[in-house]
Amino acid sequence: MSYTALYRKFRPATFDDVKGQDHIVTTLKNQIKADRIGHAFLFCGTRGVGKTTIAKILAKAVNCESPVDGGPCGECATCRAIAAGTSMNVIEIDAASNNGVDNIREIIDEVQYSPTEGKYKVYIIDEVHMLSPGAFNALLKTLEEPPSYVIFILATTEAHKIPVTILSRCQRYDFKRATVDDVASRLRTLVDAEGVKAEEKALRCIAVKADGSFRDGISLLDQCIAFFLGQELKYDRVLDVLGAVDTATFGGLVTAIRKGDVKRCLEILEGAVMQGRELTQFVVDLTWFLRNLLVAKAEGSADNVLDIPSDYLPQFMQEVSANSEETLSRYIRILSNLSNDLRFSSQKRVLTEVALIKLCRPETEATNDSVNERMERLENEIKSGVIRLPSAAAPVKPEGPQEAEEEPAPVYTKAVPEDLQEIAKRWREIVKAFKGPVKEALSICKVSVTEDDKLLLIFADDFSYSYVAEPPETLEEVAGKIAEITGKTVDIELKLVQSKKESKGFPDLVKMFKDIPVEVV
Repeated sequence: MSYTALYRKFRPATFDDVKGQDHIVTTLKNQIKADRIGHAFLFCGTRGVGKTTIAKILAKAVNCESPVDGGPCGECATCRAIAAGTSMNVIEIDAASNNGVDNIREIIDEVQYSPTEGKYKVYIIDEVHMLSPGAFNALLKTLEEPPSYVIFILATTEAHKIPVTILSRCQRYDFKRATVDDVASRLRTLVDAEGVKAEEKALRCIAVKADGSFRDGISLLDQCIAFFLGQELKYDRVLDVLGAVDTATFGGLVTAIRKGDVKRCLEILEGAVMQGRELTQFVVDLTWFLRNLLVAKAEGSADNVLDIPSDYLPQFMQEVSANSEETLSRYIRILSNLSNDLRFSSQKRVLTEVALIKLCRPETEATNDSVNERMERLENEIKSGVIRLPSAAAPVKPEGPQEAEEEPAPVYTKAVPEDLQEIAKRWREIVKAFKGPVKEALSICKVSVTEDDKLLLIFADDFSYSYVAEPPETLEEVAGKIAEITGKTVDIELKLVQSKKESKGFPDLVKMFKDIPVEVV
């Protein structure tokens, strides 16, 4: 006899064998026990969660000669015939390949004939959302008022594609995604029945990869057993078969990213590539790991963190405390964009390496979260007393007497108005009234004066300039704070210079008129 795949061999035969769908099983059993069976059911849910399985069990239960607690007995001739696929009362139709009007008309013609044996004729239409509009219209009247001996069970993974007119004629049941614990428990039952030794950690790894699908999990288990036939199923071996990466590897990669260690990041990527890991899945798994970090950071605990091995949890929580929510959000954004790009790229490794470098070097981006991360890193470096210069930093000039650079003559010769003097004296107090990037920008700009006695704010980089210039309401807020603190109303102009040398032609009012000693924190 030919080999039968595990997901077919161990398909649940009764309602009691179904796991993770108690809300549906209980409802159907109560309907059967009370003889309140509906004429049309719509089973919605992702792949491999038991839609077709429960449909077949329901078909057996309504036709069973000796039902047990609302479920099929599995022993009578009708149950055995349905289980063997030889019963004329249960008709399975794949709507993906039988989606035309003619196919539905054949069903309509067939329902006119009552079953030769049993109580009901059950039509199971899988992937019903694939039916054409004309086929849906042809099915409407029969679905609404079928003969008393006909039951329709429609199954779909995309309920939003089904017309409202069909939905209103069916009892809708939404199947839940299988949890990691449910899938792992099911896999444990299967390996015990097959006499295969398996580590619990290995089964949980397979359960995670199943992504909420019992069938996918059992298929992956079947694959792993075949690869290591006659051997114990170990965690490392499962990683090799599935092309997955160990959680600790992702932890090391995130640590390297946080430290800005590009070399170590590329080494980890190189190791994954040499082990045959698929880069698209590698990025997806890394994104999921970062999601777990972000959830744990936001909640302050690992209660809702998924698929993190218990032996790695202490290191995981250390990484949680070392990263901010803004930083983790930036990482996830970059990797999500990378996932989309990898789908259509022939240079997946190059794109992945570029993304890792971008993660390590926030200065390569001009977004708010990257600037915040740079500020956060700088604060941590100042606290630790070790400041890491960027790779392209200008060389530090040696200490000692140097030739004084020739200072250009000031452009303005007339006296500075008293209003601007007062603002310059209290500039640090004004800066302190702001928060975030605007505060940072104002603290590093040069405060000067224009020819027509306006307050001139000079910026040496695009980022700082943009934070004050855009949106226009920001500049109005600066003027408002100046008026509030100093009692002086002043017109403000902004200027972006390309170098410090260019700004030397403008007087520095803050240095000319010593500001009051207010610490900017």
